[in-house]
Amino acid sequence: MIAITPKKPRTGGEIDAWCTKCRMDLNHRIVAMVGDAVKRVECLTCGGQHNYRKPASERDQPKASAPRAASGSSSRASSAQATQRSARLTWEKAIAGQPPNAFKPYTVAATWSPGDLVRHKSFGDGVIARIIDPKKVEILFEEGPKTMAQGS
Repeated sequence: MIAITPKKPRTGGEIDAWCTKCRMDLNHRIVAMVGDAVKRVECLTCGGQHNYRKPASERDQPKASAPRAASGSSSRASSAQATQRSARLTWEKAIAGQPPNAFKPYTVAATWSPGDLVRHKSFGDGVIARIIDPKKVEILFEEGPKTMAQGS
């Protein structure tokens, strides 16, 4: 009886893999390897190239776990909303009660200091939040902070 040993994968060879486009295990051609590890493959059915993913039959099945209260994307979204609300409150406090002549027209040539009030043609009234570097300044507008040029 002859023992059959599996062939080592090699570039240009074929391998079963999960196709991300077809959404099933299919035969793929190996396009790239790093050492003995297959890294990139081309589906012989649809022709799409993608990173190698083991076929479903070889992957560990996920363990059942308790459902999560919030997914990562929704927590990121709520964090972004909280940051935006905080920025808006800071903006409202900075411009509250300021007379119209307190706002200087924004120009790229001007050099600004934190706390200066500016009026931009597109973004409206704003306050200088911080100096990023001698050529950049962060201005807090009603819709959120913007990085803009200064001293040019």
